[in-house]
Parts: sequence; structure tokens; C-alpha cells
Amino acid sequence: MTESERRMRRCCFTGHRPEKMSWTEAYVKVWLEDNIRKAIDDGFTTFITGMARGTDIWTAEIVIRLRASNPQLHLIAASPYEGFERSWSMEWQQAYKEILSVADLVRFVCPRYSRECFQIRNEWMVDHSARVIAVYNGQPSGTGNTVRYALASGVETIIIE
Repeated sequence: MTESERRMRRCCFTGHRPEKMSWTEAYVKVWLEDNIRKAIDDGFTTFITGMARGTDIWTAEIVIRLRASNPQLHLIAASPYEGFERSWSMEWQQAYKEILSVADLVRFVCPRYSRECFQIRNEWMVDHSARVIAVYNGQPSGTGNTVRYALASGVETIIIE
């Protein structure tokens, strides 16, 4: 299978961290799972998460749970740089490490922290996907930058209502 063909089966996620969301965690998780299931029905089998707190961690956990009954599903953990999680609470760090330990592929997109590393990671995910599922509230943010990049790149983008 060519890279172009693989890309057509990949879906990535972007979204706000919990403290910046306009919705409850429960609502977001249900919306994400519904859209992941729709993506699977549409033929997507590989999911790319950016590994940030909130949307990215939750989507990874959903994909991992669904993968238990569907071995055709794959998870790529695209972290911006190694050590990204160091300043988080122990609960979030544990979730991050558990996801890395079971992901089909772990990719540290940048060799170290830089001001640009998050946007580089976001563009990498979009450039390797045919669909973006976004938890985006319209506010200026990295999520907004990613949504605009995906739309400008012609990548199908589904945004929470």
C-alpha cells in the first residue's frame, strides 16, 4: 500500500485542553466516540493523537478501548517532543505513559521543545491524515491553527457543535 493510500485510512484529532473547553468532559467524550465510530464505518483504521491533555488523551483511550474488539484499528501517538508531559499532574502523566506503552507507533515529531514544536506536530498529523476530528470552540488557539491548516490543505474536518 502506498503512503497516499495509507493516508486515506488515517484520521487525526485536535482539541482544547480541559480548562479551555466550552463543553463538559462527558459531552466531549460521547461526541468523540460517536465520531470515531463514524470514521471506522467510513473505512478509517488508523488514528493519530497529538498526546495533549484533554481531547488527545481521551481520543487515544477511546481508540484503545475500541481496538480491543477490532484488531484492524491502529493508534499513532504523535507527541511534539520527548518529555512533553513532565509538568502535568501525576494522573495525566500516567494516562500519557499508558497510551505510549500500547500505541502501535510512537512518534516524537520534534527532537526537543521549541516555540514551533506544537504547530509542527499539528501539521504533521494533518499531513498524514484524510480526516480531522476537532473539539474547537472558535477561540484563537493551537486547535484553531490546526483546523485552519486542515481546511486550507483540503483535509475533511469535523468540528464539534
